[in-house]
Amino acid sequence: MTDTNHLTHIEIDDTGLPAPTPEIDQERKVAIFDLIEENSFALPAGKGAPAGPYHLHLSIREGRLVFDIRDETSETIGEFHLSLSPFRQVVKDYFQICAAYFDAVKSLPPSQIEAIDMGRRGIHDEGGVILRERLEGKVTLDKATARRLFTLICVLHFKG
Repeated sequence: MTDTNHLTHIEIDDTGLPAPTPEIDQERKVAIFDLIEENSFALPAGKGAPAGPYHLHLSIREGRLVFDIRDETSETIGEFHLSLSPFRQVVKDYFQICAAYFDAVKSLPPSQIEAIDMGRRGIHDEGGVILRERLEGKVTLDKATARRLFTLICVLHFKG
């Protein structure tokens, strides 16, 4: 990647969260791998933010989603906090449809699995749209990056 507007490192602070299920852990690993392979993440140039590449540390603190953005030497560039309220329903819907999908792959025919997966992708898209809206003016993301970051937000919401 020659463009500097991207993430090269992602860390999830899951302190205090229950151990993830194997499915949740796999979703997390795939999302991080895919993000590192290809993403578009840019801080607004007009606000004096340095160019990337960036390291991202995601956490939930005091009931808020925290984006801690750092440079390649792990020096903090900026940090912003987002309310979790706009994500609650879509995260709940996402976990429900993921549970249905994981159950379906065990016993249902491919056509039914595909239908559930289409619903899952639709909810995932909705989460990505909400994230892009919430980050407007703070970070510019492409659709694929927003979807993958939404997966990581879901991981942070996992209650066991």
